[in-house]
Amino acid sequence: MSEKRTEIADLGEFGLIDHLSKKVKIRNSSSIKGIGDDAAIIDAGDHVKVVSTDMLMEGVHFDLSYAPLPHLGFKAVAVNVSDIAAMNAIPKQITVSIGLSNRFSLEAVEALYEGIYAACDHYGVDLVGGDTTASRSGLVISITAIGEAKKEEVTYRSGAKANDILCVTGDLGAALVGLQVLEREKQVFLSNPDMKPELDKYTVVTGRQLRPDARMDIIHEFKELGVIPTSMMDISDGLASEIFHICKASGVGATIYEDKLPIDKQTFDTAVELNLDPITCVLNGGEDYELLFTIDQKDFEKVEKHPDIHFIGHITKSEEGKYLVTKSGTAVQIKAQGWKHF
Repeated sequence: MSEKRTEIADLGEFGLIDHLSKKVKIRNSSSIKGIGDDAAIIDAGDHVKVVSTDMLMEGVHFDLSYAPLPHLGFKAVAVNVSDIAAMNAIPKQITVSIGLSNRFSLEAVEALYEGIYAACDHYGVDLVGGDTTASRSGLVISITAIGEAKKEEVTYRSGAKANDILCVTGDLGAALVGLQVLEREKQVFLSNPDMKPELDKYTVVTGRQLRPDARMDIIHEFKELGVIPTSMMDISDGLASEIFHICKASGVGATIYEDKLPIDKQTFDTAVELNLDPITCVLNGGEDYELLFTIDQKDFEKVEKHPDIHFIGHITKSEEGKYLVTKSGTAVQIKAQGWKHF
């Protein structure tokens, strides 16, 4: 009798995480929050430690034919810092582990670390350790970020409640559109190596793909304004997917409005040029690393005038579902596609 074989692709990334975490036992009272949020929360006496790990694999998360090594080093740190930010915490330390194939020279590794050091400087974090090993499958970068927060200021995905205001920072969809531009120019180059890539008019979208910046500025401003979001996530898998995560964790529904979704003019114009629907890019594009969060209505006035916080909708009761209200006033059910790694 043949053994049963289940394809990981049938589960998807989040299905796999759910499946594996079913058998996880929490043995220590200091483990306040384990799997299921942007980062883990560990009791540290009068405050908490916040821990997150991300791995970037060549050929899955980045393509070295167009990703400069210093940018890649910076991005690897930024995506981890973004998870710390999503818990309303301040990053303090990182560890960096890399797997290197024999095609990497010392100069290439130095270029990668130039970006890592720049990100450490930018976010005020210390590089305190890691590991280096050989790799037979290209470059692998795994970073663990450790942050701190006051216990009462930690923000989980699970705190959203009906009538909270749904907010995002910055603008969305740029990283996905940037990736499409880079892939297009790569194909042009492969078919004719004499052709120079035309990237000058795409600096916003390609920059957001190659060197995103975690929104620690917003976390510091929350503290100055006296605002603690009721729930929060970073947007790594696409707005729709993250809304689903918050709704699932909080047991709520959500309504967002198409005309409130923030999109940069270059993102919009480039999406149209590439025959992509700009709103689909906003909803399903990953790697923006902006923050999606909810606030209590009483905090609205504190952030109302903020130039980089956009109010895109509100939280509803769970039975009311998850909807996008189009510019014509039609309510359409939100579908979460997100990134499919497997």
